Amino acid sequence: MKEVCGVQAQDASAAALAVRVRSAGLTAADVEHARLDTRSVVRTWCMRGTLHLVATEDLGWLLTLLGPVFVAASRPRLTQLKLDEDTCAKGIRIIRNALAKQGPLTRHELARQLGPHGINTMGQAPIHLIGRAALEGIVCLGPDRGAKPTYVLIEDWIGRQRAMPPDAARAELARRYLNAYGPAGPHDLAAWSGLTIREARTAWKFIADQLIEVEVASRPAWLLKTQAAWLDEPPARRPIVRLLPSFDTYLLGYSSRDLAVAPQHAKRIHPGGGLLRPTLLVDGRALGTWSIKRHRDRFDVVVAPFDDLPSNVHPRLQAEAKDLARFLGVRTTLSVMESL
Repeated sequence: MKEVCGVQAQDASAAALAVRVRSAGLTAADVEHARLDTRSVVRTWCMRGTLHLVATEDLGWLLTLLGPVFVAASRPRLTQLKLDEDTCAKGIRIIRNALAKQGPLTRHELARQLGPHGINTMGQAPIHLIGRAALEGIVCLGPDRGAKPTYVLIEDWIGRQRAMPPDAARAELARRYLNAYGPAGPHDLAAWSGLTIREARTAWKFIADQLIEVEVASRPAWLLKTQAAWLDEPPARRPIVRLLPSFDTYLLGYSSRDLAVAPQHAKRIHPGGGLLRPTLLVDGRALGTWSIKRHRDRFDVVVAPFDDLPSNVHPRLQAEAKDLARFLGVRTTLSVMESL
Protein backbone atom coordinates (compact mmCIF):
# COMPACT_ATOMS: atom_id res chain seq x y z
CA MET A 1 0.00 0.00 0.00
CA LYS A 2 2.88 2.35 0.68
CA GLU A 3 4.06 2.07 -2.92
CA VAL A 4 0.86 3.66 -4.28
CA CYS A 5 0.08 5.77 -1.18
CA GLY A 6 -3.39 4.24 -0.99
CA VAL A 7 -6.16 3.04 -3.30
CA GLN A 8 -9.65 4.45 -3.63
CA ALA A 9 -12.05 2.48 -1.44
CA GLN A 10 -15.55 3.88 -1.70
CA ASP A 11 -16.31 0.34 -2.93
CA ALA A 12 -14.55 -2.02 -0.52
CA SER A 13 -14.56 -4.99 -2.89
CA ALA A 14 -13.10 -2.86 -5.68
CA ALA A 15 -10.36 -1.66 -3.32
CA ALA A 16 -9.38 -5.27 -2.64
CA LEU A 17 -9.22 -5.94 -6.40
CA ALA A 18 -7.04 -2.84 -6.79
CA VAL A 19 -4.61 -4.44 -4.34
CA ARG A 20 -4.64 -7.64 -6.41
CA VAL A 21 -3.44 -5.98 -9.61
CA ARG A 22 -0.57 -4.38 -7.69
CA SER A 23 0.61 -7.43 -5.76
CA ALA A 24 1.53 -11.08 -6.19
CA GLY A 25 0.14 -13.99 -4.21
CA LEU A 26 -2.22 -12.05 -1.94
CA THR A 27 -5.88 -13.01 -1.60
CA ALA A 28 -9.01 -11.07 -0.73
CA ALA A 29 -8.87 -12.71 2.69
CA ASP A 30 -5.33 -11.35 3.17
CA VAL A 31 -6.55 -7.81 2.48
CA GLU A 32 -9.30 -8.16 5.09
CA HIS A 33 -6.82 -9.69 7.53
CA ALA A 34 -4.55 -6.67 7.09
CA ARG A 35 -7.45 -4.30 7.68
CA LEU A 36 -9.21 -6.02 10.57
CA ASP A 37 -6.60 -8.16 12.35
CA THR A 38 -3.10 -6.76 11.93
CA ARG A 39 -4.60 -3.36 11.07
CA SER A 40 -1.63 -2.52 8.90
CA VAL A 41 -4.02 -0.81 6.50
CA VAL A 42 -6.98 1.40 7.34
CA ARG A 43 -10.04 2.50 5.38
CA THR A 44 -10.96 6.16 5.79
CA TRP A 45 -11.41 9.47 4.00
CA CYS A 46 -8.15 10.77 2.54
CA MET A 47 -7.04 11.84 -0.97
CA ARG A 48 -9.63 13.98 -2.77
CA GLY A 49 -11.73 13.77 0.38
CA THR A 50 -12.92 10.28 -0.60
CA LEU A 51 -12.62 6.88 1.04
CA HIS A 52 -9.23 5.22 0.58
CA LEU A 53 -7.37 2.19 1.83
CA VAL A 54 -4.02 3.47 3.10
CA ALA A 55 -1.08 2.11 5.06
CA THR A 56 -1.73 2.69 8.75
CA GLU A 57 1.75 4.13 9.27
CA ASP A 58 0.97 6.84 6.68
CA LEU A 59 -2.39 7.93 8.02
CA GLY A 60 -1.16 10.50 10.52
CA TRP A 61 0.88 12.62 8.16
CA LEU A 62 -1.61 12.25 5.30
CA LEU A 63 -4.50 13.53 7.42
CA THR A 64 -2.39 16.31 8.91
CA LEU A 65 -1.65 17.52 5.37
CA LEU A 66 -4.89 16.77 3.53
CA GLY A 67 -7.53 16.82 6.25
CA PRO A 68 -7.72 20.63 6.61
CA VAL A 69 -8.03 21.00 2.82
CA PHE A 70 -11.17 18.89 2.68
CA VAL A 71 -12.60 20.16 5.95
CA ALA A 72 -12.55 23.64 4.44
CA ALA A 73 -13.97 22.41 1.14
CA SER A 74 -16.82 20.60 2.90
CA ARG A 75 -18.13 23.59 4.85
CA PRO A 76 -20.64 24.83 2.23
CA ARG A 77 -22.22 21.37 1.94
CA LEU A 78 -22.28 20.92 5.70
CA THR A 79 -23.98 24.30 6.06
CA GLN A 80 -26.65 23.17 3.58
CA LEU A 81 -27.21 20.16 5.84
CA LYS A 82 -27.67 22.46 8.88
CA LEU A 83 -24.27 21.51 10.24
CA ASP A 84 -22.47 24.76 10.95
CA GLU A 85 -19.11 24.82 12.72
CA ASP A 86 -20.56 24.84 16.22
CA THR A 87 -22.96 22.02 15.37
CA CYS A 88 -20.15 19.97 13.79
CA ALA A 89 -18.01 20.38 16.90
CA LYS A 90 -20.94 19.32 19.10
CA GLY A 91 -21.78 16.37 16.85
CA ILE A 92 -18.19 15.15 16.72
CA ARG A 93 -18.00 15.25 20.53
CA ILE A 94 -21.12 13.09 20.68
CA ILE A 95 -19.68 10.66 18.12
CA ARG A 96 -16.39 10.46 20.02
CA ASN A 97 -18.12 9.79 23.34
CA ALA A 98 -20.46 7.17 21.84
CA LEU A 99 -17.62 5.26 20.20
CA ALA A 100 -15.46 5.47 23.32
CA LYS A 101 -18.23 3.93 25.41
CA GLN A 102 -19.82 1.49 22.97
CA GLY A 103 -17.12 0.54 20.47
CA PRO A 104 -17.87 0.11 16.74
CA LEU A 105 -21.18 1.66 15.66
CA THR A 106 -22.93 1.87 12.30
CA ARG A 107 -23.98 5.10 10.66
CA HIS A 108 -27.59 4.62 11.78
CA GLU A 109 -26.55 3.83 15.34
CA LEU A 110 -24.50 7.04 15.44
CA ALA A 111 -27.44 8.97 14.01
CA ARG A 112 -29.57 7.73 16.90
CA GLN A 113 -26.99 9.18 19.27
CA LEU A 114 -27.05 12.54 17.48
CA GLY A 115 -30.79 13.05 17.06
CA PRO A 116 -31.73 13.64 20.73
CA HIS A 117 -29.20 16.49 20.83
CA GLY A 118 -30.96 18.41 18.08
CA ILE A 119 -28.47 17.55 15.34
CA ASN A 120 -29.87 16.94 11.86
CA THR A 121 -29.91 13.22 11.05
CA MET A 122 -31.90 13.37 7.84
CA GLY A 123 -30.53 12.21 4.50
CA GLN A 124 -26.78 12.57 4.08
CA ALA A 125 -26.17 14.68 7.18
CA PRO A 126 -24.86 11.85 9.43
CA ILE A 127 -22.35 10.47 6.92
CA HIS A 128 -21.03 13.97 6.16
CA LEU A 129 -20.53 14.54 9.86
CA ILE A 130 -18.77 11.18 10.22
CA GLY A 131 -16.58 12.07 7.25
CA ARG A 132 -15.70 15.37 8.89
CA ALA A 133 -14.69 13.51 12.06
CA ALA A 134 -12.54 11.19 9.95
CA LEU A 135 -10.77 14.08 8.21
CA GLU A 136 -10.03 15.53 11.64
CA GLY A 137 -8.28 12.26 12.52
CA ILE A 138 -10.88 11.11 15.06
CA VAL A 139 -12.67 8.16 13.42
CA CYS A 140 -12.11 5.62 10.66
CA LEU A 141 -13.97 2.59 9.40
CA GLY A 142 -13.90 -0.51 11.55
CA PRO A 143 -15.26 -4.05 11.06
CA ASP A 144 -18.33 -4.58 8.90
CA ARG A 145 -21.50 -5.70 10.61
CA GLY A 146 -23.10 -7.83 7.94
CA ALA A 147 -23.32 -5.56 4.89
CA LYS A 148 -23.00 -2.37 6.95
CA PRO A 149 -19.70 -0.70 7.84
CA THR A 150 -19.03 0.45 11.36
CA TYR A 151 -16.95 3.35 12.61
CA VAL A 152 -14.35 3.35 15.37
CA LEU A 153 -12.09 5.81 17.12
CA ILE A 154 -8.72 5.93 15.37
CA GLU A 155 -6.93 6.06 18.71
CA ASP A 156 -8.66 2.87 19.86
CA TRP A 157 -8.36 1.07 16.51
CA ILE A 158 -4.77 1.79 15.46
CA GLY A 159 -3.34 4.00 18.20
CA ARG A 160 -1.87 7.47 17.96
CA GLN A 161 -0.51 8.34 14.53
CA ARG A 162 2.63 10.28 13.73
CA ALA A 163 2.42 13.62 12.01
CA MET A 164 5.06 15.46 9.99
CA PRO A 165 5.90 19.14 9.63
CA PRO A 166 3.78 20.48 6.73
CA ASP A 167 6.67 20.99 4.31
CA ALA A 168 8.07 17.53 4.99
CA ALA A 169 4.61 16.05 4.43
CA ARG A 170 4.22 17.87 1.10
CA ALA A 171 7.61 16.60 -0.05
CA GLU A 172 6.80 13.06 1.06
CA LEU A 173 3.45 13.15 -0.76
CA ALA A 174 5.11 14.33 -3.99
CA ARG A 175 7.74 11.58 -3.75
CA ARG A 176 5.15 8.89 -3.06
CA TYR A 177 2.97 10.13 -5.88
CA LEU A 178 5.78 10.08 -8.44
CA ASN A 179 6.96 6.69 -7.24
CA ALA A 180 3.57 5.30 -8.25
CA TYR A 181 2.48 7.55 -11.12
CA GLY A 182 5.58 9.10 -12.69
CA PRO A 183 6.20 10.50 -15.17
CA ALA A 184 3.74 13.19 -14.18
CA GLY A 185 3.53 16.87 -13.25
CA PRO A 186 2.19 19.12 -10.50
CA HIS A 187 -1.26 19.33 -12.14
CA ASP A 188 -1.47 15.55 -11.91
CA LEU A 189 -0.46 15.57 -8.25
CA ALA A 190 -3.16 18.17 -7.55
CA ALA A 191 -5.83 16.14 -9.38
CA TRP A 192 -4.90 12.92 -7.58
CA SER A 193 -4.45 14.33 -4.07
CA GLY A 194 -6.93 17.20 -3.92
CA LEU A 195 -4.23 19.75 -3.11
CA THR A 196 -4.51 23.10 -4.86
CA ILE A 197 -2.23 23.52 -7.85
CA ARG A 198 -0.28 26.09 -5.86
CA GLU A 199 0.32 23.58 -3.05
CA ALA A 200 1.25 20.89 -5.57
CA ARG A 201 3.82 23.16 -7.21
CA THR A 202 5.25 23.94 -3.79
CA ALA A 203 5.55 20.22 -3.06
CA TRP A 204 7.31 19.77 -6.42
CA LYS A 205 9.86 22.43 -5.52
CA PHE A 206 10.72 20.64 -2.29
CA ILE A 207 11.93 17.60 -4.25
CA ALA A 208 13.27 19.41 -7.34
CA ASP A 209 16.79 18.04 -6.79
CA GLN A 210 15.41 14.47 -6.88
CA LEU A 211 13.70 14.81 -10.29
CA ILE A 212 14.46 14.17 -13.94
CA GLU A 213 12.48 16.10 -16.55
CA VAL A 214 11.21 14.15 -19.57
CA GLU A 215 8.66 14.79 -22.30
CA VAL A 216 5.33 12.96 -22.50
CA ALA A 217 2.89 13.73 -25.32
CA SER A 218 4.85 16.91 -26.13
CA ARG A 219 4.53 18.17 -22.56
CA PRO A 220 7.08 18.26 -19.73
CA ALA A 221 6.77 15.61 -17.04
CA TRP A 222 9.02 14.37 -14.27
CA LEU A 223 10.40 11.13 -12.86
CA LEU A 224 12.30 10.49 -9.67
CA LYS A 225 16.02 10.00 -10.29
CA THR A 226 15.62 6.60 -8.67
CA GLN A 227 13.35 5.70 -11.61
CA ALA A 228 15.91 6.69 -14.26
CA ALA A 229 16.60 3.06 -15.18
CA TRP A 230 13.07 2.90 -16.62
CA LEU A 231 14.21 5.12 -19.48
CA ASP A 232 16.64 2.46 -20.69
CA GLU A 233 14.41 -0.58 -20.22
CA PRO A 234 13.51 -2.40 -23.45
CA PRO A 235 9.80 -2.79 -24.20
CA ALA A 236 8.17 -5.84 -22.65
CA ARG A 237 8.07 -8.80 -25.04
CA ARG A 238 4.61 -9.80 -23.89
CA PRO A 239 1.78 -7.37 -23.28
CA ILE A 240 1.04 -6.46 -19.67
CA VAL A 241 -2.66 -7.16 -19.19
CA ARG A 242 -4.60 -6.06 -16.12
CA LEU A 243 -8.25 -6.22 -15.15
CA LEU A 244 -8.61 -2.99 -13.20
CA PRO A 245 -11.60 -2.75 -10.84
CA SER A 246 -14.12 0.07 -10.79
CA PHE A 247 -12.80 3.40 -9.50
CA ASP A 248 -9.23 2.19 -9.97
CA THR A 249 -6.66 4.68 -8.79
CA TYR A 250 -4.70 4.40 -12.08
CA LEU A 251 -7.59 6.17 -13.82
CA LEU A 252 -7.80 8.75 -11.02
CA GLY A 253 -4.10 9.51 -10.85
CA TYR A 254 -3.76 12.24 -13.47
CA SER A 255 -5.36 15.52 -14.48
CA SER A 256 -6.33 13.88 -17.79
CA ARG A 257 -7.01 10.26 -18.75
CA ASP A 258 -6.23 10.85 -22.44
CA LEU A 259 -2.95 8.89 -22.37
CA ALA A 260 -4.71 5.86 -20.87
CA VAL A 261 -8.14 6.13 -22.50
CA ALA A 262 -8.67 7.09 -26.12
CA PRO A 263 -11.13 10.02 -26.24
CA GLN A 264 -13.59 8.10 -28.42
CA HIS A 265 -13.90 5.46 -25.70
CA ALA A 266 -13.91 7.78 -22.68
CA LYS A 267 -17.69 7.57 -22.13
CA ARG A 268 -17.53 3.79 -21.94
CA ILE A 269 -15.08 4.05 -19.04
CA HIS A 270 -16.57 7.13 -17.41
CA PRO A 271 -20.28 7.34 -18.33
CA GLY A 272 -20.98 10.06 -15.78
CA GLY A 273 -22.57 10.16 -12.37
CA GLY A 274 -19.24 9.57 -10.65
CA LEU A 275 -18.82 6.09 -12.15
CA LEU A 276 -15.54 4.60 -13.34
CA ARG A 277 -16.14 1.18 -14.81
CA PRO A 278 -13.87 -1.86 -14.45
CA THR A 279 -11.31 -1.56 -17.22
CA LEU A 280 -9.24 -3.91 -19.35
CA LEU A 281 -5.77 -2.38 -19.45
CA VAL A 282 -3.11 -3.51 -21.93
CA ASP A 283 0.34 -1.93 -21.68
CA GLY A 284 -1.18 1.01 -19.85
CA ARG A 285 -3.99 1.65 -22.35
CA ALA A 286 -7.68 0.96 -21.84
CA LEU A 287 -8.85 -1.54 -24.48
CA GLY A 288 -12.23 -2.42 -23.00
CA THR A 289 -14.41 -2.82 -19.95
CA TRP A 290 -15.30 -5.92 -17.98
CA SER A 291 -17.80 -7.17 -15.44
CA ILE A 292 -18.53 -10.18 -13.28
CA LYS A 293 -21.67 -12.28 -13.64
CA ARG A 294 -22.28 -14.32 -10.53
CA HIS A 295 -23.63 -17.85 -10.83
CA ARG A 296 -24.30 -20.35 -8.07
CA ASP A 297 -21.06 -22.25 -8.60
CA ARG A 298 -18.82 -19.77 -10.42
CA PHE A 299 -18.11 -16.21 -11.53
CA ASP A 300 -18.10 -15.40 -15.23
CA VAL A 301 -15.67 -12.61 -16.17
CA VAL A 302 -17.17 -10.88 -19.20
CA VAL A 303 -14.83 -8.64 -21.20
CA ALA A 304 -16.24 -6.09 -23.65
CA PRO A 305 -13.34 -4.88 -25.84
CA PHE A 306 -13.57 -1.61 -27.70
CA ASP A 307 -12.01 -3.20 -30.81
CA ASP A 308 -10.73 -6.65 -31.73
CA LEU A 309 -7.99 -7.58 -29.29
CA PRO A 310 -4.53 -8.47 -30.63
CA SER A 311 -3.97 -12.22 -30.60
CA ASN A 312 -1.10 -11.99 -28.09
CA VAL A 313 -3.45 -10.37 -25.53
CA HIS A 314 -5.72 -13.41 -25.17
CA PRO A 315 -3.28 -15.70 -23.29
CA ARG A 316 -2.42 -12.91 -20.87
CA LEU A 317 -6.09 -12.15 -20.40
CA GLN A 318 -6.73 -15.79 -19.56
CA ALA A 319 -3.92 -15.61 -17.01
CA GLU A 320 -5.46 -12.48 -15.46
CA ALA A 321 -8.84 -14.15 -15.15
CA LYS A 322 -7.18 -17.17 -13.54
CA ASP A 323 -5.40 -14.94 -11.04
CA LEU A 324 -8.67 -13.16 -10.27
CA ALA A 325 -10.20 -16.57 -9.47
CA ARG A 326 -7.25 -17.38 -7.19
CA PHE A 327 -7.59 -14.04 -5.40
CA LEU A 328 -11.32 -14.39 -4.81
CA GLY A 329 -11.18 -18.12 -4.09
CA VAL A 330 -13.94 -18.95 -6.58
CA ARG A 331 -14.14 -20.81 -9.88
CA THR A 332 -14.07 -18.34 -12.73
CA THR A 333 -14.71 -18.55 -16.44
CA LEU A 334 -13.79 -15.96 -19.06
CA SER A 335 -16.00 -14.67 -21.87
CA VAL A 336 -14.83 -12.12 -24.44
CA MET A 337 -17.63 -10.35 -26.28
CA GLU A 338 -17.35 -9.25 -29.88
CA SER A 339 -16.27 -5.64 -30.23
CA LEU A 340 -18.94 -3.14 -31.18
